[in-house]
Amino acid sequence: MTLGRRLHGLWTRLAIVAILISIQTCAAITPASSDPLSSVILTSTSALSSESESASASSAPLPSSASPSSFASPSGPSGSGSISISRSTIVSSTVSASAPNGTASFSSSAFSTSFVSVTSAACPTISASMSGPETTLGSTGLSIPLSSSLSANATSTGSANVSASFTPGATASGTGPGGINVQPSPDPATPHPFTPFPSPTQSPVAGIFPATDPLSPPPVTSDPQLIPDFNPAWTTAWTKAKALISGLDIEQKVNISTGVGWELGLCVGNIPAVPIDGSGVWKGLCLEDSPLGVRDTDFVTVFPAGINAASTFQRSLIRQRGIAMGKEHMGKGVHVALGPMMNLGRIAQGGRNWEGFGADPFLSGESAYETILGMQSAGVQACAKHFINNEQEHERTMESSNVDDRAEHELYAHPFMRSVMAGVASVMCSYNQINETYACENDRTINQILKGEFGFRGYVMSDWSATESTLGAVSGLDMTMPGDITFGSGTSYFGGNLTAYVNNGSITEARLDDMATRVVASWYFLHQDDPSYPKVSFNAFNPVDPATNGRVDVQDDHYKIVRAIGAASTVLLLNKNETLPLQKPRSIVLIGSDAGPSPGGPNEFVDGGGDAGILAMGWGSGTANFSYLISPLEAIQHRARQDRTTVNWHLNDFDLLGAGNVAIQADIALVFINADSGEDYITVDGNEGDRKNLTAWHGGDDLVQAVAAQNPNTVVVVHSVGPLILEPWIEHPNVSAVLWAGLGGTETGNGLVDVLYGDVNPSGRLPYTIAKDPSDYPAQLVLGGGDNTILQIPYTEGIFIDYRHFDEAGIVPRFEFGFGLSYTTFAYSSLKVVEVTNGTAPDSLVSSWKASKPGPTGEGSVVALWLHEPAYAVTFTVRNTGSVAGTEIPQLYVQHPKSAEEPPSILKGFTDVFLQPRQSTRVTLTLSRYDLSIWDVVAQSWVRPVGRIELAVGASSRDFRLSGAIP
Repeated sequence: MTLGRRLHGLWTRLAIVAILISIQTCAAITPASSDPLSSVILTSTSALSSESESASASSAPLPSSASPSSFASPSGPSGSGSISISRSTIVSSTVSASAPNGTASFSSSAFSTSFVSVTSAACPTISASMSGPETTLGSTGLSIPLSSSLSANATSTGSANVSASFTPGATASGTGPGGINVQPSPDPATPHPFTPFPSPTQSPVAGIFPATDPLSPPPVTSDPQLIPDFNPAWTTAWTKAKALISGLDIEQKVNISTGVGWELGLCVGNIPAVPIDGSGVWKGLCLEDSPLGVRDTDFVTVFPAGINAASTFQRSLIRQRGIAMGKEHMGKGVHVALGPMMNLGRIAQGGRNWEGFGADPFLSGESAYETILGMQSAGVQACAKHFINNEQEHERTMESSNVDDRAEHELYAHPFMRSVMAGVASVMCSYNQINETYACENDRTINQILKGEFGFRGYVMSDWSATESTLGAVSGLDMTMPGDITFGSGTSYFGGNLTAYVNNGSITEARLDDMATRVVASWYFLHQDDPSYPKVSFNAFNPVDPATNGRVDVQDDHYKIVRAIGAASTVLLLNKNETLPLQKPRSIVLIGSDAGPSPGGPNEFVDGGGDAGILAMGWGSGTANFSYLISPLEAIQHRARQDRTTVNWHLNDFDLLGAGNVAIQADIALVFINADSGEDYITVDGNEGDRKNLTAWHGGDDLVQAVAAQNPNTVVVVHSVGPLILEPWIEHPNVSAVLWAGLGGTETGNGLVDVLYGDVNPSGRLPYTIAKDPSDYPAQLVLGGGDNTILQIPYTEGIFIDYRHFDEAGIVPRFEFGFGLSYTTFAYSSLKVVEVTNGTAPDSLVSSWKASKPGPTGEGSVVALWLHEPAYAVTFTVRNTGSVAGTEIPQLYVQHPKSAEEPPSILKGFTDVFLQPRQSTRVTLTLSRYDLSIWDVVAQSWVRPVGRIELAVGASSRDFRLSGAIP
């Protein structure tokens, strides 16, 4: 891989830097109107006051004569942006400001070497200077050093834009208010040069870094040591794509990047053929949800949700789920399956947490990795979403997630980095702003991190109607979906507007070529140019139309993997006196609506937007239609007949007296409770996507207590999208067992029965922490907003989310991350840690890393082989000490030295081990240099922290059985 760097869009750390800031305050300027794209009016917004200097610019509408004939935007291109001067995120520092007599001064404590000048050509009275040793500058902001001062003399407030010189080979972290990265908006009146990202130069290495085709990924293993090199396949695909687009005109290339519009094609998203009559090689694309099955059609499987896949902690099952979902999407003619989803469960109430893989970046990253390898091996393009920081639904299109650079890299970007390493074909940018710039026009996240650091060679599409301007293309957006600005508007920021911007020179044709090439290359990369690739056989917007719905059955035997994951993802939280597994009870009763089928059938609610009967998925675009749904009532009745057990049920959640009356008559009382959530376009019982609270729905807590008051063998089964507060009943003496079953998909009842009766020994583990009190979580749902204001969501907890926070703050959870019981017991012994000596990294690079020096930077540097190849092997013995065969989930945690300022323990490895009674086996988990590094925001590199790195191996994030250290 090349370690050179592209100057455009990279951050620069300058030993001595000169910055020119043009601040127009004397009068608003209207450039010459002969060029309609330069009709930009600068407007004053904020004074030099409080803790930061900030200003913004916005553009006026295009004259009507300039509106393109196709997909014309009535308001024309527009944009706004700011430059802020504030404290750095590296070390805490207080920045003060005052503005006596029109002079503002910013100061902290005292360094002095670098120099920044602030001048204005239009208003000579404005000037500023700043000194300090490490001024940081980049396309996304300016940061004053921790010890510095800045003064600005001005007669009025004004707007600003930034220009600067960049030094090749240098990087920096630019920060704005509150230590966030701030990106000035691009100016539609000026040309935006584009330099293509360099192609990777690192060669494949047999046995370590093999050349890999996405249709033939490495086989799944308990500890992946092969790192697939997809770059040769990408290079071949790019060559073909460049040849294809070389014969296209500007409008045709624009069409490849512009969806046809909402409900104007068979799929939820559609890219047209070029030529439009379909006579050419390019036949267009069908893009379709969802992360758990093919949405909006029939004869498909509803797979367990992503959160259940993660709960298995089993790579083989996650891979098999990906393969099966990929086959079903391809079988329906879908080219791009819109998943997996990998936003972290930063807040427990997050509406779409269930679509993703939990609250830990490593678990989420490995789950995304295996899912994508599986999906794309079937021939469909996967789409990693939602990039990035889309952790709550409330005001998702009008909120700014303000995230520091270290947390961004160590937590939120990590699953996307692993997706790139899995060869993902596409990435979907999210609705929200990141550090006050929308995700789909965020140069820092798309160009610098995703395409730069990660070396992503596929394309970036917008979430549906998440494109904010035509100039999003400059910041890395390659495709707008569904094409129109708002659903059915008939206008587009791309389409005719993009054509006009290219013809005008504001956006270069080279950038348009790059956009189209990325889209077409991904099509070639998955071999979708093969004439045998299935045609689209469904109509997402009219699924009962016989003319467009071929009713192709793609289910195959996928119910088997659904059932297997349902069982393997079920977490046994409590099991007093070996209440479970059930041992031929004479009578059982099922209590609660969640035990039975929905009164209106499994598809009673559009997009799952309701909660009646068994909960097997959440709601929103991340859903699919059930071909059937096995409820616990059906499955348990069928299984109970083998033991001639009497089965009764009471499905009224609010008839507590009746529930108690039937409970007292049974040997075992199974109480079913649930909690639902989803996407914000649907509100259920006052829950606008995100959950209003962390309590069970339908009065579930009261129901459990009513039953437990009457039956000493009360077993609680929970189907939930995420954590619940269990304190009202978890310590009740008659609550003898608790099963956490999540969202099991179409075989929910059968998967549960396998665990209840011991046909499968439970091995599921919690992918998040269950707290004793909602306030114990470090981040809460941020409400407010509205009235066209941007809701600010500060990620002030930094890298301390979920169990990382609980451990750091010394808070005892109810059930910790990674926790789960079994019907047997396991013992750990004989830990050994050795350095792997057969790697490919040059000795000089290894020595530099061991000395805690920054590594190489540039395109693809974060996914470089030297950083990710196995560097240390951790080996230990696991023994089944019980009387029942079962699967154990050993977990490996890294414990950094205090100097690193990391959480006490962070997950960096896991595997699954099936053992017969008294059987033992040696287990090996490898760690890479990346696994042992932290993100240095100054060096913009992964660096080994100074000091002793310790290791812990155990059964959860708080149940450590063995300890060691990196030699």
